Parts: sequence; structure tokens; C-alpha cells
Amino acid sequence: MQNDILINWAPQETRVAIIEGGSVQELHHERTLERGLVGNVYLGKVSRVLPGMQSAFIDIGLERAAFLHVADVWQRQEGGLAPMFARKGEPQVPIEKQVFEGQSIMVQVIKDPIGTKGARLSTQISVAGRLLVFLPQDDHIGVSQKIPQNERDALRARLQALVGTADTGGGGGFILRTNGEDSSDDELAEDIGYLRKVWKRIKDSAAKQAAKTLLHQDLSLMQRVLRDMVTENTQSIRIDSREQFALLQQFGQEFMPAALPKLQLYKGERPIFDLYSVDEEIARALGRRVDLKSGGYLVVDQTEALTTVDVNTGGYVGARNFDDTIFKTNLEAAHAIARQLRLRNLGGIIIVDFIDMVREDHQAQVLSELRKQLQRDRVKTMCGEFSQLGLVEMTRKRTRESLAHMLCTSCPVCSGVGEVKTVRTVCYDILREILREARQFNPKEFRVLAAPPVIEMLLDEESQHLAGLSDFIGKPISLHAEGRDGSDQYDIVLL
Repeated sequence: MQNDILINWAPQETRVAIIEGGSVQELHHERTLERGLVGNVYLGKVSRVLPGMQSAFIDIGLERAAFLHVADVWQRQEGGLAPMFARKGEPQVPIEKQVFEGQSIMVQVIKDPIGTKGARLSTQISVAGRLLVFLPQDDHIGVSQKIPQNERDALRARLQALVGTADTGGGGGFILRTNGEDSSDDELAEDIGYLRKVWKRIKDSAAKQAAKTLLHQDLSLMQRVLRDMVTENTQSIRIDSREQFALLQQFGQEFMPAALPKLQLYKGERPIFDLYSVDEEIARALGRRVDLKSGGYLVVDQTEALTTVDVNTGGYVGARNFDDTIFKTNLEAAHAIARQLRLRNLGGIIIVDFIDMVREDHQAQVLSELRKQLQRDRVKTMCGEFSQLGLVEMTRKRTRESLAHMLCTSCPVCSGVGEVKTVRTVCYDILREILREARQFNPKEFRVLAAPPVIEMLLDEESQHLAGLSDFIGKPISLHAEGRDGSDQYDIVLL
């Protein structure tokens, strides 16, 4: 199906929407202040070597020195480069014999700084493309272990032939990524050429720049649009920033010339995302309920362990009989579920509870439709059969944070639970807490500070219980209403 890509750029954030059939199918966000360092390549300077810890601190121009452990140092051997950092069982060359203070060294960030700890580095450089990972210091040709074993040998042979015949030259090793499993030879050859160009630019920059310089930064979201999202079905790529349009043209001319004719500068007066109501779609994608055109609806609940999708008929009664009503609703739900997985970027284990279907042919058609829609997903998804309980289990590869995790945070009132205690429950909690405190302390008075609804109930419906407690403990209890984040939060002050 033909698609269009919209890019909304602002200094603080880049947003990308992929439109198919007039509706939003995918959403991507990148915030300037939240871009990580992983994948960045620096020309660092060794500031300190610690033989006792078999590590070194490398100054790469950040606030804190980065950390390089001996296990992450690429070791050269006679006849070329070692195929791995160190073979299992072989003695490790001490770090003090490999690096020295003041040395300039090319390193790559493999872990972002956390708290007071600096970034973790490696001297093995790898450059990720859309389908391949390039290892310029190695000649190894590999295939992702997530690809079935019976397919790896054939894929490795194909890749070996392409690497040897690529007209870009330059050697180096390659690893075929999981999403490159079904790629054509032309697509793989294009990725090989792109990665070798990137590596040449890194080497040229290292020869000219001083230490503590950034040599290569992982691509921005806009650049990844050209590298990863543009296909032969893409009709246009529209961006609403003249400055970024020029930069994207420059990037495309060097690395992705095939995508250039589709790149357009949006000059309309309306915000670009208003063309397809993208902001409204984002708001709906953050909610639990997804309405279907027929009147049915989905309920999507995302938890730490898994995501559940419940299908309901709602107000749909359009079919001739109840079985057909259920079948039509489940068929429409299969379309919507696949789209919601892409929109919300849900990963990990996903459980779908379709409405129970008696007929096996209905189950087979719904499952076939779901799998057909999942094939449109650029992220690898595996879908099982209907279980004995009528559930469908799926797994979708986690490639980035989900939309909800990126745009939202846990509610400070309910801590993400989605529910808070009733006002009466809080009143009874307060009465129990006063009794507990009265047994341990002997104040002149107890003062309750709580939300207005709680104080109102204590003065009205629960006034008899409050008075009884005051008589029982022999102390006055005063009430004070104050604005609070939630009605279940309160304080008891001993006066």
C-alpha cells in the first residue's frame, strides 16, 4: 500500500508520522535533550590507566571521563585483527600494555552515563545500517542468531558474495540484522555501500581532528527516515522546516540518492500534522479504549510484564445472527490491533482476547487476517494459534520505548495503578491511625490534615464515629481541610 511520511520539526523535538490509506499507521518521536550517546564514535584521550582495575579513563569531551575496561579493548594480533576481543580461555593482555596516558584512541559509547558514572566505551567500532551492522576492524560475515538456524548458511553465503563484489571496496565484516532476513540483494548492496561511506568519513575525520572530538553520531530521527522508512511504496516525504529540508537533502545526496525525488518542503499555512489529524490520533493512542467503526471496541492495557488487548462487541448488532456479529467484530478488531501495535510501538508479550467464536472456520479467518496485517509491520512480530482459552499470544520485538512510556509518566496520585481509595476508606484509615497513635503517644490534641472531601465526610456522615473515637481516647480531634494531590493522602499532627 502507498504511504506518505510527514516530518514535524521543532528545535526541541522531531515527530514523524507514516500515513497509509488516509490514516496514521506509525508514530516516531525524538527529543533533543533525550538523545543518548550509545553508538557515538569519539577520538578520545587516555587520561588515566588503572592496572589494579584493568581499566582506563578516557576523556571524550563530556562532563565526566568515560570508562574503558580491558574486556572492551580490541586486541591486534599477528597477521591481522583478532576475531573477538579475546578467545575464551586465552590470557588477556593487560590494559597497561595496550593503552597509555596521553594516547589518542578511537572509541565508541556502548552504555550511556548513569548518575555519577561516566559512559562505558569500547575500542571495537560498529556502525549500524538498516539491514546490516558493519565491523570495519574485522572480516567476519555473520547472521543474527534470531534468524532460524536452517536459513543462516544460505543468508551468510549471499552476504559473503555481495561483500566481495561490492564496488565500494574497503573490506570489513558484516552482520545481517533480523529485519534483513527477507531483503533483496539490491537492498543489501545499498546498505553495504552506505556503511562503508560512513566508515570512510569517520576515518577521514579522525585523521584531521584533535582528541576529545565527536567523530560520528548515530543518525537523527530525520536521517533514519531516509535510511530505514523509505520504501518503493513511499510516495512523498514532507518536512515543515526549510533549514532541516536542506540538511536532509544534503544527507540524501551523499547516502540515499534514491529517496531524494520523494523529499518535499511543506509550505502550507496549516501545521503539517493537521493534514491527517495526527495530534488527535496521538491522544487516542494514549487511551485505553479504541473504538471500532462497527460499534465494537478494544481495551488495551500495557503492564510491565505484557500487554493485553480485549475485544468487545459494544453496540454492534448489524449482522444476521450472533455468530456473524462476533465474527465481523473480531475481523475488524484484527485490523485495528495490528495498527495499534505500530501506533503505540508495543513490544514484548501481547495477549489478545478475541470474542469467543464457536466455528473453527471463523477462528481461522480471523487469525489469517491478523497475520496478514502484522506482515505490514517493519518490526518483527510472531503470532501463535488460538489457545484452549480462546487467547492469541504474540511477541513483538522491542525497538524503542512505547508511545505511552515516551510521552507519559505515572500518575503521582495513584502511582500508575489507575485507582485511588474511596473517601470513606480514607476516613476509616484516619480513624485507625489516630487510635494507633493514641496508644503510643500522649498529645494534647490530634489534628487531621486531609483533602476537603475527606474532612466533609468526617464532619457529616462519619461524625458519630469520629466523636466516639475522641471520647474513647480522651483527646480532642480537630479537622483541617487543605488542597492535596489526591483524596487518599492525609497527615495526622500530634499537638
